Amino acid sequence: MTGACERPMLGVTGLHHVAVIASDYARSRHFYVEVLGLRVVNEVFRAERQSHKLDLQLPDGTQVELFSFPHPPPRPSYPEACGLRHLALRVADLQASLHALAAHGVAVEPVRTDPFTGALFTFFADPDGLPIEIVAPA
Repeated sequence: MTGACERPMLGVTGLHHVAVIASDYARSRHFYVEVLGLRVVNEVFRAERQSHKLDLQLPDGTQVELFSFPHPPPRPSYPEACGLRHLALRVADLQASLHALAAHGVAVEPVRTDPFTGALFTFFADPDGLPIEIVAPA
């Protein structure tokens, strides 16, 4: 039933990208490319802003934009600040992902099971302390 009060939907078809601001561009670039394995799509330095912009892509096409700006303020709290709480990445094999993170010296929290979905997940942090979750759907 269509009514006069019905509002049109936005038509979202998926997540295009998440933007992250790094305090140390080279360190974060290494982390997102070499540790997480995201594919570089485009990389530019914007001299007028003294800012790098690195477009990275996940296998499903979703992107992470990695920015650098001079003197960004620190994250207000961990992890309960207003705004983006964490970045969650789906993985096919949680144990293989844990071994890969360990090989890069990345500390992870203990693996937990989501009581509602049965999915296994854990958290670790990027070089600036942004919480990143990896989740293996049940």
